Amino acid sequence: MGFIDEIKVRAKADKKTIVLPETEDKRTYQAAETVLKEGTANLILVGSKEAIEKNGAGYDIAGATIVDPATSDKTAGYIAKLVELRQAKGMTEEKAKELLLTNYLYYGVMMVKMKDADGMVSGACHSTADTLRPCLQILKTKPGTKLVSAFFIMVVPDCDMGADGTFLFGDSGLEQNPDSEKLANIAVSSADSFQLLTGKEPVVAMLSHSTKGSAKHADVDKVVEATKIAKELAPEVKLDGELQLDAAIVPEIGESKAPDSKVAGHANVLIFPDLDAGNIGYKLVQRLGKAEAYGPLTQGIAAPVNDLSRGCSADDIVGVVAITAVQSQAQ
Repeated sequence: MGFIDEIKVRAKADKKTIVLPETEDKRTYQAAETVLKEGTANLILVGSKEAIEKNGAGYDIAGATIVDPATSDKTAGYIAKLVELRQAKGMTEEKAKELLLTNYLYYGVMMVKMKDADGMVSGACHSTADTLRPCLQILKTKPGTKLVSAFFIMVVPDCDMGADGTFLFGDSGLEQNPDSEKLANIAVSSADSFQLLTGKEPVVAMLSHSTKGSAKHADVDKVVEATKIAKELAPEVKLDGELQLDAAIVPEIGESKAPDSKVAGHANVLIFPDLDAGNIGYKLVQRLGKAEAYGPLTQGIAAPVNDLSRGCSADDIVGVVAITAVQSQAQ
């Protein structure tokens, strides 16, 4: 059974309620039909009944709950709560009402905040910034977490590296140029996420263009320092760096370049030094390696809200809904 099939089995075992706010996009309805048919989550679609019936024509979404912000009896409470949360930033009742009635991403996040939903999936037609802004403003960071970061679960076909071809790539979607402390926190969060979603032990490689001092540069120094900090934060995690990609995942090269490392050649969690490297890396593996790419998934938010690539397919949404449900189970 593959990674996403296992995730779906886990999602079905304890069904959670996930909000899909992008009801202007056909992919949302195609995905909703599949999610409801497979039974991996209960779904809430945000929008007017008329608009959803029009936009979703031809798809069987009868099992979904439709919530219209303009008529819901919950909206007044959401407005009051949003004012309470953002009053110091100038939020008024009028502004809150306008925001919640016109921006369904904010409405979906308020549903999660008020425990009327367990998680949200968005991003098919909104940027990462648009998806995460209401999360950071309303849900904020998870207790004990210093920053929110993003990762992809990559499932590479016919691959005996990683965890039978499954890897976590972080941060591949959010943190532009993390310093050593941020990079260390991304590594520790990513190890936790890999453990949660795969059930397998994380083996974390801090990636660089250098392996164990083979090159000298400030960029290498950043990764070396991040490795030191991460080991102090989570000494129980198998983690090492700095490692080149081949030294991290190919056993014979790892043995040759870093013979004293327990991580080299066996890594399944790959921590990239910056967003350029992470984003390029995941897209190369996805397009040239024909890998399944699930994400960008978020970690560090107080409740599960996950982003999507704007180039995602309906099947991608189905997979991310199941992953969000499993993350919700762990809350």
